[in-house]
Amino acid sequence: MISTAVLPVTAEAAVGMTVTALMMVLTPGPNMMYLASRSIGQGRRAGLVSLVGTGTGFVIHMLIASFGLAIVFVAVPWLFIGFKAAGVAYLAWLTWQTLRPSGTGVFDIAALPRDSDLRLFRMGLITNLLNPKVAIMYLSVIPQFIDTARGGELVQSITLGLVQIGVSMTVNALIVIGAGWIAAVLARRATWSVWQRRITGTLLGVVTLVLAREVPELSSERLSRVNHPRPRPARGRGGA
Repeated sequence: MISTAVLPVTAEAAVGMTVTALMMVLTPGPNMMYLASRSIGQGRRAGLVSLVGTGTGFVIHMLIASFGLAIVFVAVPWLFIGFKAAGVAYLAWLTWQTLRPSGTGVFDIAALPRDSDLRLFRMGLITNLLNPKVAIMYLSVIPQFIDTARGGELVQSITLGLVQIGVSMTVNALIVIGAGWIAAVLARRATWSVWQRRITGTLLGVVTLVLAREVPELSSERLSRVNHPRPRPARGRGGA
């Protein structure tokens, strides 16, 4: 059995990232709307081609954020707490957007014109790259699960990013494949869409509260390290 000490992230971080990614991918956003619209209006193949572009955008977001955050966390450790606090605030806002009475359902979509494969890929890529939900997730949400005491922040960030990409691509692929059927069912049963938003928003709110508890604890830990730095080992005056 592999020891968790040799893994890039802890089991708790991997599970937490998986649950958070699942809640976020089920929360309506530009990617979801575009993929569902393409699948219903132009067929599953168009939706899957668009999904490839979306996945490429995820990888680009992940690499830019991972390398940038790794440098920032080493140079200015206090910014790590700021990113965590911003991530909690964003999740709280996302929870409200999902639970508010006028919230948008996953399949409240608009008709789109038919496009070529190249354009489908490009639009999937651009939609994801310009999606503020994805950018904020990589910059503020993923740091929630990075353990700076464990070291290897870059590897941790990339590992957690791959977990998020795996969850998002799997869920989006299932939605693309079943978009037409799901939209028809929800059109006949409007209350199902409302309950989907309520359940997703509630679970997202629970994750937000759990993560919010860690921010003051981490701040206290950092402050303690500043006020009581670890003593450096004394060097001998003699030879080796």
